[in-house]
Parts: sequence; structure tokens; C-alpha cells
Amino acid sequence: MLRDPSLAPLSRQHQHALALCVRIDRSSLSTAAEIDGWQREIVSLFNQEIRFHFDAEERHLFPAADRFSELSVLITDLRRDHVDLRHAVDCAAAGEMNSDALSAFAALLSSHIRREERELFEAMQRLFPSQELQGIGRAIDDDFRAAGLPASSCEIRPR
Repeated sequence: MLRDPSLAPLSRQHQHALALCVRIDRSSLSTAAEIDGWQREIVSLFNQEIRFHFDAEERHLFPAADRFSELSVLITDLRRDHVDLRHAVDCAAAGEMNSDALSAFAALLSSHIRREERELFEAMQRLFPSQELQGIGRAIDDDFRAAGLPASSCEIRPR
């Protein structure tokens, strides 16, 4: 299903995070310097984008979706993922990750994003009236702007 324009900014941010996951998966993670570099990149992306993304989802998307009983288990799982991912970022910030922890982080983040895209967003597009999705999209955009993120923060950045 084509992504509703109200959810597209979140999907673009998902692409940024998935790119990080793919790069971690493809790396050797064999030296302390490589692991330290990945930890710094994880913390940087979290501070620049992911934390605002999580906050917006938790304030606007999850409560709206949780009204539907068929989505409540999914929302519970996604909220738990956010807790686990924040903990992993804290470990990265403290320099406590090893290669297994980095791989586990990438796997969890990738799985989380794919569930949001394939299950949550698809269901919301099916269950929600277009006007409600637009309202959620505006609220998320307002959150991003209030956090100081320019509209371009949701665009795909070239590497």
C-alpha cells in the first residue's frame, strides 16, 4: 500500500535508521575503534532524530492506534521496543557495547521499524479516516518543528 502523506515523514526517518542497521550488519565489528565509532554514530543519530521520532510516536501515533483493540498488542510491543532501544543507546553512550550488542541493536531496530511500516502504518491507513491521519501528521510535524528540526530533517540525506 502506498504510504499516506501524513505518515511519510516517519517512513523517511525509518529509512535513515534502516540504513544504519544495514551498515552495522555489513561491517566487521572486529576492532575496538570500529565498535567505538558505531556507538558514537548510534548516539548521534538518536540525539539528532530518533529521540524526536520516538517521542512523536508515543505522544500521537501510539495513543491513537491503541484505541483499536486489534492494535493494542502491537502498540504494547512497539512501546517495549522503544524502552529497549533507548537502553541500548544509553549503553552506546557509555561505551558499553560489544560486537554482539551492536548486532542485537541493529536487529531490534530493524525489526521494530519493519513492524511499524508493515503492521502499524498499514493498519492505521486502513482503519483511520484520512482527516484523522492528517491531524496526526500535523501534530507530529509540530513536534518536530518545536524540537528545532527543520522540515528537511525528514528528507533522505545522501551519504
